[in-house]
Amino acid sequence: MKIFKNMLRAIQGFLRHLPLGLLSVIWLVPLAWLVMTSFRAENGAYTTYLFPRGWTMANYTRLFTETGLFNYPRWYANTFIVALCSCIISTLFVLMVAYTFSRLRFKSRTPMMNVVLVLGMFPGFMSMIAVYHVLKAIGMEQSLASLVLVYSGGAGMSYYISKGFFDTVPRSMDEAALLDGATRSQVMWKIVLPMSKPTITYTILTSFMAPWVDFIFASVIMKDRYENYTIAVGLYRMLERENIYEFYTRFCAGAVLIAIPITILFIAMQKYYVGGVTGGAVKG
Repeated sequence: MKIFKNMLRAIQGFLRHLPLGLLSVIWLVPLAWLVMTSFRAENGAYTTYLFPRGWTMANYTRLFTETGLFNYPRWYANTFIVALCSCIISTLFVLMVAYTFSRLRFKSRTPMMNVVLVLGMFPGFMSMIAVYHVLKAIGMEQSLASLVLVYSGGAGMSYYISKGFFDTVPRSMDEAALLDGATRSQVMWKIVLPMSKPTITYTILTSFMAPWVDFIFASVIMKDRYENYTIAVGLYRMLERENIYEFYTRFCAGAVLIAIPITILFIAMQKYYVGGVTGGAVKG
């Protein structure tokens, strides 16, 4: 009887985890195919077989050595600079706006939050043509600085998650610090933020990933400014009709390399995010 119950329990556990296993396979197969294709020796975008018949590292090396038509190292550096600067500025904007709406009380607080909520319902690409003409009017079109402005300019509108986390930090700690002579700025930087590592981690990750993978704004703003392309725009050029046969495997190699900074950043900051979520904002 005991053996029967154990078998039944094992079958039930298998059936419960079967959908998750199937979903994981669906998620991992495209990634595995991308990595395999990046090492494929045969040219062309379409093959009748799954596994490469020849393996090579040339697709990776040629990305950094054959830069006459597609300057991948330059695009990679451009993207990293834009993503890093946008991440720093956006993170500061989000945290300061979230702290203001969470801890301070002023007359126009609620109307401002409502306006931001309404504006946030409209997708950003609706304004990209207007943004481009504004940048052109001030002489900043087709520059990396313009991308940083575009990605970080409206970052403060994404304050909701950080504000919700700040709301979980007891206000009594602020009041105690203010009674001890601390300023509002000191309360934010020395008390609230050190206790808010999960939301800071989340903000940094999202602020870095958005410009790193964006294609729409980068393509509109840069247009034909080849040397200022980001990776997303540059890799797209590899898939044009006249280039796809020769450069498709290199495109896959470039796509694999894109994931490295995001993966490193996530692994480095995961412990702060997971530890804060499981432990809460304030441990009793």
